Amino acid sequence: MSAKEWNQYSIETQGIRAGQQRTAEGEHSDPIFPTSSYIFNSAEEAASRFSGKTSGNIYSRFTNPTVRAFEQRLAVMEGAERAMATSSGMAAINCVCMGLLSAGDHVVCSQSVFGNSALMFKNIMAKFAIETTFVTLDDMADWQAALRPNTRFLFLETPSNPLGTLVDIRQLADLAHANGSLLIVDNVYCTPALQKPLSLGADLVVHSATKYLDGQGRCIGGAVVGNNDLIEEKIYPILRTCGPTMSPFNAWVFHKGLETLSLRMEKHCQNALQVAQWLEQHTSIEHVYYTGLPSNPQHALARQQQSGFGGIVSFDVKGGKENAWKVIDATQMISITANLGDVKSMITHPSTTTHGRLTEQERASAGINDSLVRLAVGLENVSDIIDDLATGLDSIS
Repeated sequence: MSAKEWNQYSIETQGIRAGQQRTAEGEHSDPIFPTSSYIFNSAEEAASRFSGKTSGNIYSRFTNPTVRAFEQRLAVMEGAERAMATSSGMAAINCVCMGLLSAGDHVVCSQSVFGNSALMFKNIMAKFAIETTFVTLDDMADWQAALRPNTRFLFLETPSNPLGTLVDIRQLADLAHANGSLLIVDNVYCTPALQKPLSLGADLVVHSATKYLDGQGRCIGGAVVGNNDLIEEKIYPILRTCGPTMSPFNAWVFHKGLETLSLRMEKHCQNALQVAQWLEQHTSIEHVYYTGLPSNPQHALARQQQSGFGGIVSFDVKGGKENAWKVIDATQMISITANLGDVKSMITHPSTTTHGRLTEQERASAGINDSLVRLAVGLENVSDIIDDLATGLDSIS
């Protein structure tokens, strides 16, 4: 069934059924193809495939049936023509940069992105004479002022990591396109189950498949999703030549993870909202960052462009870093780890982990202070999550 034909189905059905091509064995589940190379019927056929005259598998660095199945399923769920899987989320961003940028180009990037994303633009891309201007995510005037004639794309996460700040994707897409630039959105927090940036005008979406697409913290992977011509002509050649390849086994794990994505995201949202509501009332909390709360200034925008508020709740603990660490260390069930998107709840201190390599000024500009704690709310019983947090919070109350 083609991607166009899959559009008549809901995302829940797409996540379970799209992207599977059964073999002659008639398997009901999805097979794994753990092979590095493929057999050709003749030298002529091999030459034809390598030249691009005919399609087909060539070498698993850039063509593998299991990887392709994951790509096709994800593309359908994002409402895209094409998805390209990579070895990690950062590899996906790097492929985009290497494919779209040249020396002398300019990028506008939100200050509120994952720490390594910011460092890639600031330190790595700068080596190749590519300049980046960092702006306040939800300040449209800041984005406007940063645009230049040589701005190739705007890059952002919405919701942002770790504060969950939003920007109006459609408005920003219009701004980018009026300048002849592209809009690239990291959709790791919401996934296509909660938000579809391409339908709001974005040109490309990037994913860390490591997070919610897997959902159980088993594998590392990433993806770029968008227009077929843009990916085929500009970004896929980077994957084929440089080789930041997703393994067949990881692709199979992510492919199966997509089957339960919608169901898991619904429960993540339910648990996160209850935790955020409880935190908002606790005397040891200075502030809660979660757009699902009506008190959040971006609550209306979240309802407008998302179908759910996500599973990440961040909060400022009264007493700064010392008390933030006390709350983290007092947990017994919640995992102290810097990952997110797992069925297991996870807690971390962003200013010393995920954003620890940024300068103090850069963290301050992104709103990340020493009192901030990020909680990736899992699928455990929500009362158990709250009770675990209460141990530390009650002790400093």
